Amino acid sequence: MEKTKWLDIKGNHDAFNIPSLESVENYYRKYSAVRRDGSFHYVHSTPFGNYSFISLDATPNPGPKRPFNFFGILDEKRMQELSLLAKESSRSNHSIWFGHYTTSTILSPSPGIWSIMSSATAYLCGHLHTLGGLMPVLHTRHFQGTLELEVGDWKHNRRYRIFAFDHDLFSFADLIFGEWPVVLITNPKSLLYSCAKHEPLERVLHSTHIRVLAFSLSSITSVTVKIDGVHLGQAIHLSGPIFTLRWNPRNYNNRTHNIEVIVQDSAGRRKSVHHIFSLQEDIHLRFDPLASFILLTDHCMVARVLFVMTVLIQLSILITFRHQGCLELKGPPGFINLTSFSLHVLSKINIFYYSVLLLTLYTVLGPWFIGEITKGKIGCCFSFGIFVDGHFLQGSVTFVVGILQLVFFNIPLMAYLCWSLLQRCFGHNFRSHLRQGKRLKIIPVYLLMFLLYSWQIYSCYFLHMTFGTLAFFFSPLRTWLTLLTPVLIHCVWTQNSDKLGAFTVQLKSHLSS
Repeated sequence: MEKTKWLDIKGNHDAFNIPSLESVENYYRKYSAVRRDGSFHYVHSTPFGNYSFISLDATPNPGPKRPFNFFGILDEKRMQELSLLAKESSRSNHSIWFGHYTTSTILSPSPGIWSIMSSATAYLCGHLHTLGGLMPVLHTRHFQGTLELEVGDWKHNRRYRIFAFDHDLFSFADLIFGEWPVVLITNPKSLLYSCAKHEPLERVLHSTHIRVLAFSLSSITSVTVKIDGVHLGQAIHLSGPIFTLRWNPRNYNNRTHNIEVIVQDSAGRRKSVHHIFSLQEDIHLRFDPLASFILLTDHCMVARVLFVMTVLIQLSILITFRHQGCLELKGPPGFINLTSFSLHVLSKINIFYYSVLLLTLYTVLGPWFIGEITKGKIGCCFSFGIFVDGHFLQGSVTFVVGILQLVFFNIPLMAYLCWSLLQRCFGHNFRSHLRQGKRLKIIPVYLLMFLLYSWQIYSCYFLHMTFGTLAFFFSPLRTWLTLLTPVLIHCVWTQNSDKLGAFTVQLKSHLSS
C-alpha cells in the first residue's frame, strides 16, 4: 500500500446541498485523499517517461439541492486552469483525464471541454451509473481522438476499472468486484480502442510477445492463448501479474483477428476474455451508436433547444389564431376542424388568451420559486438558471423541468380550456356535458386531467420538502398555478353565453349545413 497513490475527485453528490467550499458540510475537503477543491495535475514518473493524470472538477459552487445538481459547470476561470494543466502535460508520454461527470453533462464555454482535453489519451468518468443497468458499457471516442470511458458505480454495482500502458499502448478492463481471475490483454491491444494519434501502434507489429496481466486471490495456474480459435500455447509467468507468450505478429498482417485468453487459478476459477485486433492501419471499428449518442451529445443544449421550440410552437399557435380573421369552417366537423375552431375561440376571448399567454411567458421569464436552494442560502430559480448567495448557476436541469411543466401541465391545460369552450359552443354547460351520452370520450379527458393536476400538486409537495416552506408559498409556477387552475376552469364553464354567442351560431350553422 505504501506504493499506492490515491487520486480522488468530487462528484455531484459530494457537492449536494453544499453552500460553499469552506462549509463544514464539505466532507470531501476533510475526508478525501487529496483534500483540496478544484482540478489538479499529478505526474507519475518512471525510467521510461512521465504519465500525467489531470482531474476535472466540474461540481457547481455552491452546490444546489436536487434535482439541480445533475449537470457539471465549468466557468471561464476553470477552463483557463484546465487549459494550463493540459499544456503542462504536453511533455508527458500520455495524459489521462479523470472526472465524475461525462463530458455530455458538463456545461462549458467556448471552445468547450472536448477541445481542451483533445491531447488526452482517455477521459475516465462515471456519473450515469450504467443508466440503471440499461447501458452497462458506455464508451466512445471524441472527434479529436480522446477516448471517453464511463464506468458504473461502486456503491450499488461494485464496478471498477484497471488500465495499463504497455510500451505506451493504453489498455483497460471494466470489472465487477469479487469476480476472479482478473484478466487484461495489453498486447496486441483492442482495435476498437486504438488511436494512432495518441499511441505508437506500430509497436504491435514489431513486438515479440503477447502480454497479459492476470490477477487472482489464488495463484494463477494456466494462461491459455488462442487467436482465431487456434491454440497458440500457454503464456509463461514473467513477473508479478505479467504473463507472456512468444508470437510472430507478421502472421496476422491482414484483416482483423480475435485473440482469446483463458486464465485459471488454483481455486478452480476460470475467466475468458477476448477482443478484436488488427495490424492494418486502415481498419477501424465503430462504437455502439447509442453509447456514442449519450456521451457525445450536449444534453443541456438539447434540453434548451427543445424548451425554446416547445414555447415557440405554443406561442405561434396562440398568436396566429389571435390575429387571424374570421375562421371559415369547411368540410365535415372532424378533429382538425374542431381543434382549429376551439383554438380560434380561446384566442379571441381575452381572459383565456391572456391567461395562457401569460402562463407561457412566465414559464420562460418569471421566477419559478424563491426558496432555500442550498443549506442556509435563499435563492431564486428561473428557467435560464439559479441565483443564490451572489452566484449564478447556469440553467441546465431547469430546462428539463421547464419542458416537463409545459408538456405535462401548461399545454394540456390549454387543450382542456379549448375542449371546454368547444363544449360550451355546442350549447352545453358543466352539468349537461357530463350527462350527454358520450361518456367514453369524456371520462378519458377528466381522468387525464386528474392525473396531470395530481402531478402538479405533487410538484408543490416536492418543492416544500426540498426547498422549504418559503419555496412552497412563493412559487408562482407551482403553488399559485395549482390554486388558480380551478378558478380558470370555473370561468370557462360560467362564461357569459353572450360572449360565446357568435361562435355558437357559427358552429351550429356549420353543423346544420
